[in-house]
Amino acid sequence: MKVIISATLRTFFERTAETEIEGNTIRDILKGILEEYPDAKKGLYSEDGKLRSFIRIFADEQDYTDPEYHDRPLDTVREVYLLPFVAGGAPTNGKDRGIISDERRKAVTLDDKDIERFNKHLLLREIGVKGQKRIKAARVVVVGAGALGSPVIQYLAAAGVGTLKIIDFDAVSLGNLQSQVIHSARDVKRPKVASARDTVRNVDRNIEVIPENTQLTAENALQLIEGYDLVIDCTDNYKARYLINDACVLSGIPLIFGSIYQFEGQVSVLGYGDGPCLRCIYPEPPAPGLVPTCAEGGTISPLSGIIGSIQANEALKLIIGIGEHLSGKLLTVDTLGLRSHLLTVKHNCSCPLCGDNPTISAPEDFDYEEFCGLKEDENEIPVEGLTPKELAHRIEHGDPITIVDVREPHERAIVRFPGALVIPIGQLARRQKELSPEQDTIFICKEGKRSILAINTLREAGYKGPMYNLKGGMDAMKDIIFVNEGGWL
Repeated sequence: MKVIISATLRTFFERTAETEIEGNTIRDILKGILEEYPDAKKGLYSEDGKLRSFIRIFADEQDYTDPEYHDRPLDTVREVYLLPFVAGGAPTNGKDRGIISDERRKAVTLDDKDIERFNKHLLLREIGVKGQKRIKAARVVVVGAGALGSPVIQYLAAAGVGTLKIIDFDAVSLGNLQSQVIHSARDVKRPKVASARDTVRNVDRNIEVIPENTQLTAENALQLIEGYDLVIDCTDNYKARYLINDACVLSGIPLIFGSIYQFEGQVSVLGYGDGPCLRCIYPEPPAPGLVPTCAEGGTISPLSGIIGSIQANEALKLIIGIGEHLSGKLLTVDTLGLRSHLLTVKHNCSCPLCGDNPTISAPEDFDYEEFCGLKEDENEIPVEGLTPKELAHRIEHGDPITIVDVREPHERAIVRFPGALVIPIGQLARRQKELSPEQDTIFICKEGKRSILAINTLREAGYKGPMYNLKGGMDAMKDIIFVNEGGWL
């Protein structure tokens, strides 16, 4: 059976994108995977031996994650797909009027400039004058004015969406310009919402743009989206994604989800009709450091344009009420392997947010590490850390230490830590004999999160030597000057 492995899991599969595993059931295939790739156990299973809750297993397009499906024969299945959370639909019938009511559509008029500007839409039978008026009447919230938000905001503005609220609390940096095409070099250090507002005004000054230079929180989430027709999630972190999802479900507002990593992306419509919400698909996010973020793993520039454009396309279809949509479907796109999958995802009756007996009644900020079960309690040994200056001091004084680099190969290609022992997290348990329990071992990664996971992994494996985390990772180390080298690391 062909098994396709998402890029976010490949660090546990020796960087393998796809493999052939003997077996005719999911259980047999998972067993074969662990035999061929022992390090995959860390990525796929929690300490109690259960499949991690952020992992989905698809047989062709059907969701086989539930253990009750693991013994079903896969006689007609062509491939199995392992899909983690990085963050369709039925055809519409003739009675679908979209998410904009006829009353609001009739209250909108198109002037001569509108007719000229949107003539390509007006020529489409599926859109026409009624559809374009619905677009003009629509009120849409875009959370995040970065890589995904750039194409979403620009295409919705070009399409004529009447009101756009843009929520982001970050400022434009030089590193953003690779993929965040809504900003330019002159916008560096400006708030992203201000830059995005100016870009929209250059497209169409009649659009009402509401910039919110603020961070979405449990306290303001419901207020910020109140009165809007649609929310589009263009964020880049798990905490924000669950907060947005919860606020939308509680407000009864459809949500368009999108995520990107390296060369892969995902898109879905959540909380629409009888379709699932984010918690139905992924009950919990991955533990911090277990799955790299796009900041750690990078993304190819056009990927955000591809996924963001699909998000904008889904938004317009929902607004107008046309075509097939991604409610109940998860679209995955692999731009490196030129593959896409349209996967069926189902509403979970046990979902704590939208299930039969919901327990979540208001948006709540959550401690990410506590939510993932990684927060230290009083009975746990704390992870000790060294500051970059402390590590530099020990290196310059020739202290007997071992430095272990757990970053990905592409990260080390950008900046190397001289003399470090390279061991991926998934290999630490079986390679612990390469470390000396008689001397201090310092673990490094990009931001100082995966290195904490590395230390806890070795503790679970029984390693007793002294271990330290480099606080802030290589990001914090980059300005350290070594006397003997006369320059930066």
